[in-house]
Parts: sequence; structure tokens; C-alpha cells
Amino acid sequence: MTKIEVKVCLGTTCFVMGGGNLQELNDILPKKYGDKVEVSGTNCLGLCSINWEYSKAPYVKVDDEIINEATVEKVLEAIDKKLGNK
Repeated sequence: MTKIEVKVCLGTTCFVMGGGNLQELNDILPKKYGDKVEVSGTNCLGLCSINWEYSKAPYVKVDDEIINEATVEKVLEAIDKKLGNK
């Protein structure tokens, strides 16, 4: 199974709007995920300026799914969905 890639936007807008708190996902991911999930930060996903559909920072990309107004809970829910846990 391929790892689920979680990319946390750390661009200025996302960071100020709460993305900085999402950097801690690596430390708080439930042990049930084991090595199935890889979390990393990225300088910018570029969503604020190119697409009004994604109008609320912070953003997180879980594989190809964009989560706007991202919270730890929303990210964990998306991971669970991808892993078939929900």
C-alpha cells in the first residue's frame, strides 16, 4: 500500500490562519496509522491566489484532496476515510 501523503501549507496566510498548529500532526497522529501516513510541510500550495473555490486558509492536501479551513480533526477524518476506517 502506498503511503498517504499529507502536505500542510506553511505559506504566510495559511500559517497565520492556523497552519502552524497543523505542523504538529506528525506528533499526534494516532498510532493506528503506523507508517501508512507521511506528513510534511510545504512553502505554499498556491491555493489562495489561484482558485476562489478554496477561499479559506489554512489548507492541507491529503493525497489529492484539498481541505480548506483545515483542523487536526478534519485532517484525521480525511485520513481515516482514505484508509477505509470510516
